[in-house]
Amino acid sequence: MDPRLYDFASSLDELAASKSSAGCTRPFRSSLPDPDPDPDVHVLTSGGLRIPAHSSVLASASTVLENAILRPRKLRRRSERVVPILGVPCGAVSAFVGFLYSSRCREEQLEKYGIHLLALSHVYMVPQLKHRCIKSLGRRLTEENVVDILQLTRLCDAPDLYLMCMKLVYTNFKSVEKTEAWKFLQDHDPWLELQILQFIDEAEMRKKNIKRNKEERSLYQQLSEAMDCLQHIFSEGCAIVGPLDVEPTKGESCLNFATCQGVQLLIKHFAKCDKRANNDNGGCPRCKRMWQLLRLHSSICDQADYCRVPLCRQFKLKPHQEKRREETRWKLLAKKVRSAQVMSSLSHPKRKRAERSFC
Repeated sequence: MDPRLYDFASSLDELAASKSSAGCTRPFRSSLPDPDPDPDVHVLTSGGLRIPAHSSVLASASTVLENAILRPRKLRRRSERVVPILGVPCGAVSAFVGFLYSSRCREEQLEKYGIHLLALSHVYMVPQLKHRCIKSLGRRLTEENVVDILQLTRLCDAPDLYLMCMKLVYTNFKSVEKTEAWKFLQDHDPWLELQILQFIDEAEMRKKNIKRNKEERSLYQQLSEAMDCLQHIFSEGCAIVGPLDVEPTKGESCLNFATCQGVQLLIKHFAKCDKRANNDNGGCPRCKRMWQLLRLHSSICDQADYCRVPLCRQFKLKPHQEKRREETRWKLLAKKVRSAQVMSSLSHPKRKRAERSFC
């Protein structure tokens, strides 16, 4: 028999309490299919129960069992062929052998012996049973058993179930922290505790990054729409603001952009405000905002000679007395807003894009 079985059995006894052998005397034969008249091997359980089986069936279902059956005869006692499966309840061994015969496992068996069957399926290399156990345990994860199952997933190489356990611990950490299993983990497995805490910390960082990126994308999308509004207002005219040669259509709201009305009000204020300022030291904050929009437009616009947006050409020609870091920041902002414009145009239906390009 593979020597790693005994090491694994000792680890498994710490994860789940095995039932005594008093209740494991006879019910197991009824759970197995009727064997042929001459079984040639017996499966020995921790409770001392011997389950008759056929070596050909066990060997065809598991290469580990095949090696155990075909080990040198001198290691056996007399000519008796016995395969010990220890460290788990007798009922789990019975359900395991039954699966080797029929490739079926009842839900009540998975519910009662899911942890033990997962261990057996991993040790004896029965991937079909292992897959079923992982799915069953994943459906039955709770705050009370998640730590025990998490410990087992490391021994059984079950990354999918490991990730499900980690997500449950992260979502319900305050409840998990109060369980006896967590207190046992802190005393006996500090390495796994560190892994869990690192997973929670990384999940929180990802959550914050996603929120920040979402807010940034929303900001760049708003700036992209503001750039489209400026181009629309000063080339076509709109409700209350328009170029010199176009009369504004007063009383009508803009149907093209949701922020167009706000941009028009900002333009009217910028034209009349006495505290207008184009720098960061004092002045009207609304005018500063308008000045920044005009400068951003100039950074993005590639047709300054024909553009009708005010100050577009002047911003490109006038050397700005500012630090290199400030220039880099503006270039980066212009790049991200231009990228948001491209993504926005791709998200529109083809008909709307065609209508906008025609206009």
